Amino acid sequence: MSRARTAVVAVVALALAGAAAALTGCDQAQQRAGEIVASATGAVASAAQEKMNEVKDGVNAARDVRAGPVSTDGDRTVAEVTATNPDDKDADYTIWVNFRDDRGNLLDAVVLNVNGVGPGASGTGTARSNRALSGATEAEIAQALRH
Repeated sequence: MSRARTAVVAVVALALAGAAAALTGCDQAQQRAGEIVASATGAVASAAQEKMNEVKDGVNAARDVRAGPVSTDGDRTVAEVTATNPDDKDADYTIWVNFRDDRGNLLDAVVLNVNGVGPGASGTGTARSNRALSGATEAEIAQALRH
């Protein structure tokens, strides 16, 4: 092989090796970013659980509460949450809402209160994501307490 041809082959080989290293680095960066998001999301879910644990004398009210379809408000994802009180006295609701992607992955979690819902009446509140979410997103009731 000629010297010029050997030099060209060496340059091409180095370029391919560099591209492979860059792609590997990119994959690693994407993986690390995913780990950071998962960690942050886990922390948000943990904070939501702590908020729910603060409610004293609450009863499971998951059957009383429904999350509506999601929409956007500015850069946040929102869902209207409706609590229907089957009891014979006014009730307050503390509601944990998860936002999930179309594969079921947890994207965010929020806790909201719907207060002063009369007997047989419904009250509404808005679950608002803590950060901008992208892609198809659904809201689900993770836990609801009537107190």
